[in-house]
Amino acid sequence: MSSSENARPLRLALFDCDGTLVDSQFAIIDAMTTAWAAHGLGEPDPLEVRRMVGLPLVQAVSQLLPNLDTDRHVAVAESYKDAFAALRHRGDLHEPLFPGLRDTLDALEAAGVLLGVATGKSRRGLDAVLAHHGLAHRFVTLQTSDIGPGKPHPDMVYRALADTGVEAARTVVIGDTTYDIQMARNARVASVGVSWGYHAVAELEGAGADRIVHRGREVAGAVLDLLHR
Repeated sequence: MSSSENARPLRLALFDCDGTLVDSQFAIIDAMTTAWAAHGLGEPDPLEVRRMVGLPLVQAVSQLLPNLDTDRHVAVAESYKDAFAALRHRGDLHEPLFPGLRDTLDALEAAGVLLGVATGKSRRGLDAVLAHHGLAHRFVTLQTSDIGPGKPHPDMVYRALADTGVEAARTVVIGDTTYDIQMARNARVASVGVSWGYHAVAELEGAGADRIVHRGREVAGAVLDLLHR
């Protein structure tokens, strides 16, 4: 039997970023508050802003401000981008890695699982946060909503599968919101919901998460179980 026949099939763990890998809520709320002020809109509800994390930016703004027209949604989104970039430029951008996630990445890599990201962040923002935490080299596919449809559309999963050559049956999405779980279901891949993010556990369960974990180090075991080790 050849070595190629003995080789284990490729497997992929596809992580959300905001609320799953890093805690970016305070920076996001800060930038959204600045954007609203720039357009005389008062202050957004921080809890509502958190609930929109993961959606494409203009879509998130449209849901937060349903009474405004599309041009205003785009303008507020642009102001948000400017505010977020200003935070980064001033050194005031804090997006800490959640505890245990580095251990999980180590464990999955040691098991031969490929790592990827599917996020509502822009590619520029994702590159910056991965570089800050020294993680850029860990991920073989990076999918962002500025190059195609965002969550819960399955496009980011499909692109990750095409990038890596991994089959859907050997892929797991890890995320903290119902958008992540719905994206996974739409792409017909397994999913792990994490409890430390921006949507409640009951919502993740209701959206159809295959597993729920409560600590960063637990993610690797849940993913490997779903991939049948």
